[in-house]
Amino acid sequence: MNEDKIRGLSELIIKAGNKCADEVEIFLAGGSGVVTQLKGDLIGEAGGSESFGIGIRLIKDGKIGSSTTGNPERWQECLAAAEASAKLATGQKWEGLPSPVPLSDIDLDIFDSSLKPDISAASSLIEEMKEGASEFDVNIAGGGSSFGTGYSVIVNSEGVFYSREKSRVSVSLEAISGTSTGYEFDSACFNDRIDAKETGKQAAFLAAHSVDAEEIESGQYDVIFSPIAFSQILGSVLLPSFSGRNVHSNRSFLAGKMGEQVFDECLCIYDDPTDGQGSTLLDAEGVPTRRIDFVEEGVLKSFAYDLKTAYRYGEESTGSAKRGGAGGLPSIGMHNLHVDGKRSNVFDEKALYVQDVVGAHTANAITGDFSLELSNTSWMESGEYGSAVRSAMVSGNFFEMMKDIAGLSESSREIGSSKIPSVRFNGIQIIGK
Repeated sequence: MNEDKIRGLSELIIKAGNKCADEVEIFLAGGSGVVTQLKGDLIGEAGGSESFGIGIRLIKDGKIGSSTTGNPERWQECLAAAEASAKLATGQKWEGLPSPVPLSDIDLDIFDSSLKPDISAASSLIEEMKEGASEFDVNIAGGGSSFGTGYSVIVNSEGVFYSREKSRVSVSLEAISGTSTGYEFDSACFNDRIDAKETGKQAAFLAAHSVDAEEIESGQYDVIFSPIAFSQILGSVLLPSFSGRNVHSNRSFLAGKMGEQVFDECLCIYDDPTDGQGSTLLDAEGVPTRRIDFVEEGVLKSFAYDLKTAYRYGEESTGSAKRGGAGGLPSIGMHNLHVDGKRSNVFDEKALYVQDVVGAHTANAITGDFSLELSNTSWMESGEYGSAVRSAMVSGNFFEMMKDIAGLSESSREIGSSKIPSVRFNGIQIIGK
């Protein structure tokens, strides 16, 4: 749907919504894409898809109602459903939707205008991954590639109209050698920023390298978590603690600790809404985004709020509302998460290098306790892989670990909209044979 049609449809919805509500908000999202999936080393499935959706929120006397539809011609039914939903909702303190503000003309660098969702282009990425994987004696178990372009638009009855285009390319490959497997992936907003051959090569290396894995005795070891492994634990344990909703409902380890030294002084954690694949100038409620420094040199500096949570607890929205699509309601999230701080060569001294973990979702986000299976773990020294380690587990308390970090790697990896370094800890409990 082009911008003229979106503006026309939005005007109709807002005009009708103003007759039954104090405020009206519309979120539209659409796009197209192609996906190829490997079955073994052959492309088993390939296809394209189109998507479109409208989400409407109405606010009447502090009561919020919502509804969605995938058919723009049925907007009146969607509006009526939102009105009915508002009548049933419990009222809350509400201070209004945001008004328009001047926006920066910064290039968000998230849309590749030359990228066209095309099966042949997706198939080419598959061939590049297979070429990379062929450098090792492995079989390909699965994987895939995808191209997609899309847009999202936030409009409200206060005058906000903000549209954003985004493109995305992704590849993944799983290799197997005997009973050992290796998995790698990559994603970017631009086609020329994907290295499919290297993705295939790394997946194959991980599978081949794990074939002769050795047992490890239970004990305490120095451990380096790869950006992938660290981001998995971070996302399951720490990020929920920054949510203002969790803080005020006493479901955050960080509640009541504002201004305190909560983690190692080498650590900084922030959300930069203009540096990464999730870049945007307004959040999913039309609030201007800004950099949020959650942790500076280990000191807790901020929490994240959307409008609803901010009004309820007497805080200010931090522009942290996100949606999974037109059908999703706003919720608190990160645009571009960065883990940063003092860097060092964490690979110089010998340590266990953990490529991946299994079961991060089982970690306790309130206490920080976790017990996770390790995947593709190897000894590493001076940046070189040593012998691989057979199945083992790592356990501990993530919040306590973060108080004593041995180092952050000199470079970071982009994982979706996050930029994460490898992180080294000393004396971590490993459960082996």
